[in-house]
Amino acid sequence: MIKEYRTITEIASPLMMVKNVEGVTYDELAEIELPSGETRRCKVLEVNGDTAVVQLFESAAGINLAQSKVRFLGHSLELAVSEDMLGRVFDGMGNPIDGGPEILAEEHRDINGLPMNPAARAYPSEFIQTGVSTIDGLNTLVRGQKLPIFSGSGLPHANLAAQIARQARVLGTESNFAVVFAAIGITFEESEFFVQEFKRTGAIDRTVLFINLANNPAVERIATPRMALTAAEYLAFEKDMHVLVILTDITNYAEALREISAAKKEVPGRRGYPGYLYTDLATMYERAGRRVGKEGSITMIPILTMPEDDKTHPIPDLTGYITEGQIILSRELYRKGIVPPVDVLPSLSRLKDKGIGVGKTREDHSGTMNQLFAAYSRGKDAAELMTILGEAALTETDKLYAKFAEEFEKRYVNQGNDTNRSIEETLDLGWELLSILPKSELKRVKVEHIDKYMKKED
Repeated sequence: MIKEYRTITEIASPLMMVKNVEGVTYDELAEIELPSGETRRCKVLEVNGDTAVVQLFESAAGINLAQSKVRFLGHSLELAVSEDMLGRVFDGMGNPIDGGPEILAEEHRDINGLPMNPAARAYPSEFIQTGVSTIDGLNTLVRGQKLPIFSGSGLPHANLAAQIARQARVLGTESNFAVVFAAIGITFEESEFFVQEFKRTGAIDRTVLFINLANNPAVERIATPRMALTAAEYLAFEKDMHVLVILTDITNYAEALREISAAKKEVPGRRGYPGYLYTDLATMYERAGRRVGKEGSITMIPILTMPEDDKTHPIPDLTGYITEGQIILSRELYRKGIVPPVDVLPSLSRLKDKGIGVGKTREDHSGTMNQLFAAYSRGKDAAELMTILGEAALTETDKLYAKFAEEFEKRYVNQGNDTNRSIEETLDLGWELLSILPKSELKRVKVEHIDKYMKKED
C-alpha cells in the first residue's frame, strides 16, 4: 500500500524536504499532489533517518506546504521498452513527443542499470564503418568500443554526430543495426535539426531519439542518457541488435550534475563539479560493450564540448580516462573551411588495431594508417618551417611532404557531411595521396602492398 505524507517542511527549488517517512529508498520515484489535484513528479536524492530530500522534476511554484501530499511509489524511474521504440522520438523522461501513440511496453526497466561486469565482457574486435575517412581509416571504431568526440563551442559536432548516426553500420549485418541518439540540454533549433535530418535521410526508421531541451529541468538532463542506455541495452541484449549510442552533449549533463550538487550543498571538487563526477560518468560509459554469450553489442560515441577548448578540463579529462581514445575537432581546420574538422594527430582510437586487417577491412589498412599519420605529421612540420624560413629553405623531399599535408587536409579530411565513403574508398584515397611522396619514403607499408594498391602513373 502506498502511503501519503503531508509532512513537507521546506522547499528550496528544486529540492524539498519531507519528514517522518518510512521505508523510503534512494532514487525512489515520488508524486506530489497539489490542493488543486495537479500531480508533479520527483525523486529521492537523500534519506537521513526519517527525513527524505526529494528533487522536483518540474517547478515548485504553487506547492502549499501544509496541504500538498507526497506519495512514494516504491520504484525508481523506469522506461517502457519494446522494439516499437525504433523510429520514435521521446523527451528526456521517455515520453513520446512525435505525436505517435504510447509505446506498448514489453517490460518496464529501471533506468539506473549497472555497468557491465568485466568478467562478462567480450573483447571488441569488429570494424564499424562510419563512412568518415578520418575515423574509419585512421581512428577506427570497433564494435563495443567507447570512442568520444571532443569538440569546442561553435564547432560542427552536431553535423558530425548526425552524419555518423546516418551512415554507421557493421559490415555484413545491415539489417540488425540500430542507433540510439540522446541529445542532452540542446536548443529547440538543434532538436529540429536532428529530427528533420533523420527523417530526411530515412535513418529515423532504425533510430530511437531522446531529446532533452535546455529549458527542461536539470534532473531530466541527468535521466536522459540513462534512458538512452536502457533502450540500447534492451535492443542489444534482448533483441540481438548492434546498437550505436550517441550522447551529445556530455558537458550539459555534467553542468546539470554540478547544479544539483550545489543545491544539495555538497563539497565541490575540481572547478565546482562534484567529487563523484568520475564515478558518475563511469557508471554510464561502462554500460557499453559486448557481452559474452550475446549476439548484440553497444558501441558508444559520447560527444562533449571542451570549455575554452581545454583538454585538461575535468569533463574531457575524466572521459579520456574511462573511454578508449578520443576524436578531437580542430578550430584551426574549421577556420580553413574543412568539414568535418577532425584533427587526426592528437586523435586516438586505442582499439583500432583490433578491428582492422584481413577479413575485417583490408590487408593494407594498418600500414597505410601508420604511413599517413607519419607523413601528415612531417608535412605539417615542413609547412610550418616554410612559413618561418620560406620555401627556399626546404629540401625537395620536405616540399613534397608539405604538399602532401595540404592535399591530405583538402581531400582526405575535408569530405563534407554528405559523403559516405566505404572503407575501400578511404584506403584507396590514402594510397592516392601517398603517391605524392617518393616510394623510398614509404617505410611503413609493405613493398607488396605498394605494388598491389598504388596506382601506376602513366
